[in-house]
Amino acid sequence: MSVVVNNLTKIYGTQRAVNDISFEAKKGQVLGFLGPNGAGKTTTMKVITCYIPQSEGNVSVCGMDVTEDPMEVRKKIGYLPEHNPLYKEMYVKEYLRFVGKVHGIANPKSRIEEMIEMTGLQREQNKKINELSKGYRQRVGLAQAMIHDPEVLILDEPTSGLDPNQLVEIRSLIKQLGKEKTVIFSTHIMQEVQAICDRVVIINQGNLVADDPIERLKEKVQGEAAFAIQFLEKTSKTALQKIKGVKTVKEGKNKNAWVLTANENVDLRADVFKFAVDNKLTLIELHKDAGSVEDVFQKLTR
Repeated sequence: MSVVVNNLTKIYGTQRAVNDISFEAKKGQVLGFLGPNGAGKTTTMKVITCYIPQSEGNVSVCGMDVTEDPMEVRKKIGYLPEHNPLYKEMYVKEYLRFVGKVHGIANPKSRIEEMIEMTGLQREQNKKINELSKGYRQRVGLAQAMIHDPEVLILDEPTSGLDPNQLVEIRSLIKQLGKEKTVIFSTHIMQEVQAICDRVVIINQGNLVADDPIERLKEKVQGEAAFAIQFLEKTSKTALQKIKGVKTVKEGKNKNAWVLTANENVDLRADVFKFAVDNKLTLIELHKDAGSVEDVFQKLTR
């Protein structure tokens, strides 16, 4: 395991910011780390990255304990904090050269050029950081986090300030990096979670409330599976409720569309297809609905 968190607790005075949470982040996946403001996300990431010590519990990165060997742990991690700390009076290349020197990387010139291309900074590479838009400053932050080719990337709101086109590019980059590294990705944008993450950990008021593959989240909360269907012709709610295994029926957003629910271990698709044949209906849509991460997030953290 690249990152293992066991019974982590962090207390500030009388406030228990993180309360006995445990999870693992593995190589080759993007882990979405979610929670409302003040839930303890940033505190947890600061402990993993050796910025602050934990009060109780253990955290290891690539097999090394963050308390016993913090300098070696830092070499394995690339970190982009929520408030991207940059030396704004420096030029882009100058800043990346400085960060590369801190990490002692070999061939800094070629690595800087690689990072500039990877993060889409070609047009802005000769500017001072204070001349860049917020979106391009985020790209510089990503470049500095990756310049030493770390095994673990921890990204706190990495797409903040990006325009829609930049979002697509950076999401694609993070998804690609997740195939080779361990990526812990925190965001408040639920569409990003569904687009990027393989697994999701949700904390609320310092407590772990979910740790599941993204496709299992809705079923975990609701205890049921949902199926989206649509016919070319009209049918009735009463008729659909007679399909074997159906618990509830509600109208969908489109014409002649419906959403059926069943117990989480029941697959309605064969029975829906038979219903369409028996009633001479043209079935134009039938799929299991994974649901919205936003719905799950609200239910778990409300």
